[in-house]
Parts: sequence; C-alpha cells; structure tokens
Amino acid sequence: MIDRYLVRYFLAVVDHGNFSKAAAAANVSQPTLSVGIAKLERLLGRALFVRTNRRVEMTEAAARFVGHARRIESEFSLAHQAVNDAKVRRTFRLGVLTSIPSAWLAQFATRLAESARGELLELVEGRESELLDGLGRSRLDAALTIMPTGDGRFVGERLLTEGYALAISDRHPLANEEEIEPEALAADAMIVRRHCEALSETSRHFTSHGVRPFLAFRTINDERALALVQAGLGITVMPDGFTAPGVRRPRLVGFNITRSIGLLHAHRSDRNVGLGEAALVAITETLERLTSRKARP
Repeated sequence: MIDRYLVRYFLAVVDHGNFSKAAAAANVSQPTLSVGIAKLERLLGRALFVRTNRRVEMTEAAARFVGHARRIESEFSLAHQAVNDAKVRRTFRLGVLTSIPSAWLAQFATRLAESARGELLELVEGRESELLDGLGRSRLDAALTIMPTGDGRFVGERLLTEGYALAISDRHPLANEEEIEPEALAADAMIVRRHCEALSETSRHFTSHGVRPFLAFRTINDERALALVQAGLGITVMPDGFTAPGVRRPRLVGFNITRSIGLLHAHRSDRNVGLGEAALVAITETLERLTSRKARP
C-alpha cells in the first residue's frame, strides 16, 4: 500500500525539481525525503527520478504516475473537507500564454461569470515552455498556448491562427499606410517585447533589410509596450490580437510569420474529468467571436 506521505514527497520533488527544495516544502529533512522516495520506488518497482548535478528529472514511469499521484492527493484533500463539512469545490488550473492579450482574458472572465457552476478557476500565466512543463508535470489541467508541432505528449484543439503586424502611434507619419516596408522604419526606435515568440524572426527580418533600429525599451509587459507606442516612444511588432486606442496596426511587408493558438491538454483520457467545462466553452466562444469580428477581407 502506498502511504499518502510518499505521494506528497513524490509531488514535492516533481514540483521543485530537486530534493533539498522538495524536503523544505514537505517540512522534512532531505535524508527523510530521500528514504521516502526510495521506498516509493521499491513499492512501484520502477525508478522515478534521474538525479543530475543541477536538477532531478522524471523517468518515463514517473511521468505516467504523476497524474495519478495528483488525483490521489486531491481525493485525500476532498475527503478531509467532506468529513469537516466543508463545501467541496474542484479547481481547474488553466495555463495562459504570457502574450495572450489582456482584453481576451477579460472577456473570458466575463463569460465565465455568466456561466459559473461552482467550480474554481485558477489562471496560471507563463511562457510557452513553462506551460508545456506544467502540463507535463500535471500542474495544469489545460493551457491556452501556441500549438506545438511533433510533440506526442499533448493533445488539443486549435482555436485560431493569427499573424504579426506593426504597432505604431496614430501620429506616426506612416500611420495611414496598410503596409510598410522595413526600410521605411530605419530611423524609428524599437520597443522590444522580450517574451515574443517571433522575436528572433523579427530581428532577422529587419537585419536582412539593412535596418538596425535603436532599441528604446525592452519589456515583458505588452500593455506597457502599447502605451509607449501610443506615446510615440517607438514602434514594435505584435500578434494581430493586440489593439489599443491611438495605436495603428499596419502590416510589415514580407513578414509572414503566424502563430496558432489552441487549448492544449496532457495526453490523458481523463484530462478534464468534468472540470472547467465552462472555462473551455467560454474560451472557445470568445475567440470565435473575436476572430469573426477582426477577420480581414
């Protein structure tokens, strides 16, 4: 029989990536945690972790076990709440790509408020790699992110494909143009979105046209980038979904990069277990409404 404390030790190592941090999180000594993990490995008959100098990596057996371990721990918690007459509410953890527009999230939240069914929704923001890691470690139930290619660990539903365009102040001399050549922006300062998935492609595109703009600001905050574009500090390149008063979105000639956004799940047959259905419906309906409204001729 697998004791609960062994499951908790295992999840602590998965979540923290090394034994010392996991021991601190579990409030035990590192030798105690190591003994517990060794006992769990004997009970399961499989090695669960590969220990390296920098980090502890899950084995294939651990990757198969982690989802079950989280459900076991969740059921323990729910049982404890039920015994203590607490209202049992399940939590659906949705990862959200950092570069998803805040306006989209606000609309999701409005839609969810209209269709809430007693479930708790936790939004977890992260970069693409962080969200995939969270899904792989069962920290997330689903993620609204870029659809990966050739990764058999995950399944998902593609929701939209969008391109990238310039963001320039409506006071910019070229603000009324539908398309702008890179060379026409040689004298403009650039606001760098450091978390942008197309950052390297953007840099190469300008460089290939002999344009090396002055970098006026670097940020991971898209709202701040838009505010500074509107103020006239510089220009930037963003996905089509971003809009703001005082900002125009002309095309950058020759820059044809796109990204596909979808709802991604770990490849488990029980990945939703009835949780977060309202969230999934809200996201799908919101994106369908947004894309139909913003569709280009």
